[in-house]
Amino acid sequence: MSLRLIDSLSYEELEKICEIAERAARKYITSKVPEEYISDLSISVDLEGSDTLNVDIEVELTLSPLCRNVDADDLAKESVRVAFEAIEKYLEEVRSKQLQTLKE
Repeated sequence: MSLRLIDSLSYEELEKICEIAERAARKYITSKVPEEYISDLSISVDLEGSDTLNVDIEVELTLSPLCRNVDADDLAKESVRVAFEAIEKYLEEVRSKQLQTLKE
């Protein structure tokens, strides 16, 4: 996913993007499957770019054999979608604040 210019984001904002994405993906997964049924969960958020911010989110999920009626791959893919939505919402808030500052 490509987003706005990276040079207009502070280091703190970039860190927050990673935290928001990780939190959103984890929250989504744990809202669908009890934590005791999660054998392994790894969430990776990578940011890179010079002109445009590229965000890569990977979710690796292994569920307990007791959790047969949930597809771990589908759940992981959906959590990535939710994480991108959370990032976009955060960036809209940042843009709104920047526009407010420019108007003042």
